[in-house]
Amino acid sequence: MSKLVAVITAEEAGTERLGTRAVLAAEALRKHAHDGGHAIAIEFHDGETARDVLTAAAIADADAVLAIGGSGGDPRFAGKAVTTAGVDDVLRDPAAVLTRALAGQAAPAPAAATAAPQAGGRRIVAITSCPTGIAHTFMAAEGILQAAKALGHEARVETQGSVGARDGLTAEEIRAADLVIIAADTQVDLSRFDGKRVYLSGTKPAINDGQGLINRAFAEAKLQGKGAAAPDDAAPAAAKAAAGQGSGRTGPYRHLMTGVSFMLPFVTTGGLLIAIAFALGGIYAYEDANQGTLAYALFQIGAKGAFALMVPALAGYIAYSVADRPGIAPGMIGGMIATQIGAGFLGGIVAGFIAGYGTAWLNRNIRLHKNLEGLKPVLILPILGSLLTGLLMLFVVGEPVAQLLATLSDWLRNMQGGSAILLGLIIGLMMAFDMGGPVNKAAYAFSTGLIASEIYGPMAAAMAAGMTPPLGIALATKLFPGRFTGDEREAGNAAAVLGLAFISEGAIPFAARDPFRVIPSLMVGSGLAGAISMAVGAQLKVPHGGIFVLPIPNAVVSLGGYLVALIAGTVVTAIMLRILKKPLAKPAAPAAV
Repeated sequence: MSKLVAVITAEEAGTERLGTRAVLAAEALRKHAHDGGHAIAIEFHDGETARDVLTAAAIADADAVLAIGGSGGDPRFAGKAVTTAGVDDVLRDPAAVLTRALAGQAAPAPAAATAAPQAGGRRIVAITSCPTGIAHTFMAAEGILQAAKALGHEARVETQGSVGARDGLTAEEIRAADLVIIAADTQVDLSRFDGKRVYLSGTKPAINDGQGLINRAFAEAKLQGKGAAAPDDAAPAAAKAAAGQGSGRTGPYRHLMTGVSFMLPFVTTGGLLIAIAFALGGIYAYEDANQGTLAYALFQIGAKGAFALMVPALAGYIAYSVADRPGIAPGMIGGMIATQIGAGFLGGIVAGFIAGYGTAWLNRNIRLHKNLEGLKPVLILPILGSLLTGLLMLFVVGEPVAQLLATLSDWLRNMQGGSAILLGLIIGLMMAFDMGGPVNKAAYAFSTGLIASEIYGPMAAAMAAGMTPPLGIALATKLFPGRFTGDEREAGNAAAVLGLAFISEGAIPFAARDPFRVIPSLMVGSGLAGAISMAVGAQLKVPHGGIFVLPIPNAVVSLGGYLVALIAGTVVTAIMLRILKKPLAKPAAPAAV
């Protein structure tokens, strides 16, 4: 086993997002060194501060020295063979950098280093999307654009966010593209990319390692079946996934998140309209005696309109994600049946998967003459899919799911004391564990779905716990600046704004730099916020908006206790960061060497 030491300097060529890229380079070196059976110690420089400063003993014992982003002229390495490389070199091929270091080779000539990306420069088009359509969508787009630029490629990214598609790709751009990357946690329509090489991924690879994602995409992208299916055809998800195997989260998780994404506008609209109706007409605004009033009308729109469509939208777009357009009608019909029989959002999820996979199966197994093939997507598949879904919901799975939901609802409504605190703690821990990842989204989807059953406590706990990570980090950068670099202290201001808006992703750059200290700190604070929220009986009737929805009358029950939960979680997060994060050392201090 060889021993290596490395110094990574995060000041290089004035590149934006350098701190994050340098940390990603460090993680890549650690991973490849571990995979190769080597030990590596890494010192990280950012501005005038340093972290994990190398000891004199570690330097003396090292078989190889790496200087990443620096000149390599550090006097501490006198007598040692120093291999120099740039951050881009490490991100592009960490294994090659380690091999050169162990062989004691110098860095390749600059011309050779830059020739490959320029010679291989190609055109990339991409789409990014996440369930809520806010932070991950745009962070993934930025990651792809920065990575393509670093690799010498030309890229255009269409973001499918909460307000629809932005920077839409033109037909000419798609025709000219050498590669299509779909970095999405929801289902994206691939019909535009017929005949192109397509690679499917989640948003996380684009955010954390854009260059690695692009390199994998060029190596593993598969041809999207040209002429194999009309836009209305029910191409199953498995066939779509074949366009980009090997990366990203597909299957049931992606389908569920697609349904949740389309359901959210109904939940938000319904919850806010009901809250406003109660503010104008009191808690009995829905009674027939108030017919003709604005409060009564708003309640009808919110409760009988938006809320009535929540579960059908969830089920319909789960089915759409699985079976494309022919799955929408069976899914929505199944979701409506789930609502009518009292199966709620759980029934909607079941109906969506039955409709989706059932319709996709019918599409694969029904063979018609080519002159009749056009009837499948508009007539045969919707009818047979709806019959299959409806009959199974009514006679097989609907009643057991309804009983399960009723039991769950009764338990949640009657929770008090320790059980309520435990549920809030679990939701809080899940919300902070991966900040927008599958664990976070599972807690969020569970809490959001319960709004359809008029259970609002878990939603309050989820939003408080989701706001706490970036707010706690922002507070820590102000109270304990010695634990954070200059870039991190500046980023704390942005994290505060994101936290107020319930965008947990504002904490991701901090967690990426120091995951083993930051993530536990965030989980402790969020767990406390969720536990206090449930303990005080806080309820929230809208699934998003952060602090900006709190002033709306009746949107939050027990507002005072809810604010206590949010403040307590934020303060504890900051204190945990103070305890777990080490003070930054000055690189020039002799005592630290």
